[in-house]
Amino acid sequence: MERKSVIAGILLILVVSAVISLQLLKKTVVINEKPFETEVTVYNQNFGVVKEYRAKFLTAGENQVLYEGVASEIDPTSVKLKAVDGEINILEQNFQYDLVSKDKILDKYVGRNITAYLIYGDKKELVEGELLSHSGVELIVKSADGTIQTLNSNNLMLPELPEGLITKPTLEWLVESNESKNQTLELSYITSGMSWKADYVAVVDKDDKNLDLNGWVSVTNNAGTTFTDASLKLVAGDVRRVTPTSTPRYDYEYAMVGAAKSREQFTEESLFEYHMYDLQRKTTLKDSEQKQISLLEAAGARAEKEFVYENNYWITSNTKVQVKLNFNNSKDNNLGIPLPKGIVRVFKKDSEGKLQFIGEDQIDHTPKDETVRLYLGDAFDVVGERKQMDYNDLSGYYEYEWEVTLRNHKDQDIVVTVLENTGGDWEIKRETYQHIKESNNKIKWLVPVRANGESKLTYIIRYKKWW
Repeated sequence: MERKSVIAGILLILVVSAVISLQLLKKTVVINEKPFETEVTVYNQNFGVVKEYRAKFLTAGENQVLYEGVASEIDPTSVKLKAVDGEINILEQNFQYDLVSKDKILDKYVGRNITAYLIYGDKKELVEGELLSHSGVELIVKSADGTIQTLNSNNLMLPELPEGLITKPTLEWLVESNESKNQTLELSYITSGMSWKADYVAVVDKDDKNLDLNGWVSVTNNAGTTFTDASLKLVAGDVRRVTPTSTPRYDYEYAMVGAAKSREQFTEESLFEYHMYDLQRKTTLKDSEQKQISLLEAAGARAEKEFVYENNYWITSNTKVQVKLNFNNSKDNNLGIPLPKGIVRVFKKDSEGKLQFIGEDQIDHTPKDETVRLYLGDAFDVVGERKQMDYNDLSGYYEYEWEVTLRNHKDQDIVVTVLENTGGDWEIKRETYQHIKESNNKIKWLVPVRANGESKLTYIIRYKKWW
């Protein structure tokens, strides 16, 4: 019996020794150095892709790797870790995000003894006891003699940081390395809290026939970490993502020069069905920061001011004439690059040569060789009036006669684009100016109006009955 007890004791010692040996073989490796290379690709849909490189010595066998400094808004399911110059196997992965805070510290200390100061005016008394609960800055403490006291947490002293709380978001891996060596580790992941948008400043000349265009990008980093000396790429386009269930400042003093030039800070390339802009230098994206970077400069682009009087068939009168500024995004017009969506703010010099704001509009993603149309406001000196002159209910048809009067109080001749938004099966029976059928739902007329004069457009439109 005694012999069996001795054997059992020996076996127990061997088992414990084996467990301890295995634990010793699993080395804890903390990676908290700054990456020696970082690349950040930001999408204009509140997310970004981070890729960074750090070097660390891993021993052969299992390593517990703690990787600090990742974005707190990280999507853990997107994380990928690999060795660039070796071979490792990822056995387990955890994301520790229970960051230290006063409430979390107090939660951990409920039921434990704490030390605090009880303040009476200029005096303070040291109090020790068991923390029963806390709410806001109020602590309820049971002293050694059984008395209950209410204390202020702003005067609290604690002996140590409770286990399980961390100061930085940390990725934890159980990594198996084939050999003991210094490994270059590549980490990539998706994080929310990052976005970018484009803003444009256009300055038109005195005749409204040419403009200078300057583009800026505003990059916002709310991902929960700073990316230092990072390579920055911006992707423009509507990238589909599956959602699980659960104003910049500018210097507006631009010169109106004849030759166009493009900013060399960014290079542009196609990426699948999107466009990517690659900043040709390193930059730092601080946490909780918005950064503006110049995207493009183009001067002397030809532009056209357009007066538009638009109506719907169910509205009888509308006096507002829209003013639009149009330009072609083509190479022969000193542009010809894909323009990310954003707001275009337009300025013009007054008689003293000072820039004045004349309107703004938002453009969508605009490919090269497409026309940009900016609605800047309503004309002051151009007025439109639309009247229904007649109506006939015919066999199988409805027939309307409309009269559009355009009055020009300016000192120069203009052309007004008259638009009719319609629908159904229609036909123009009579008109004083030739129409252009832009689509089955839109008809257009170009009506000249002399200086300080007026023009009338009359037309009869017939609709086929559906019953």
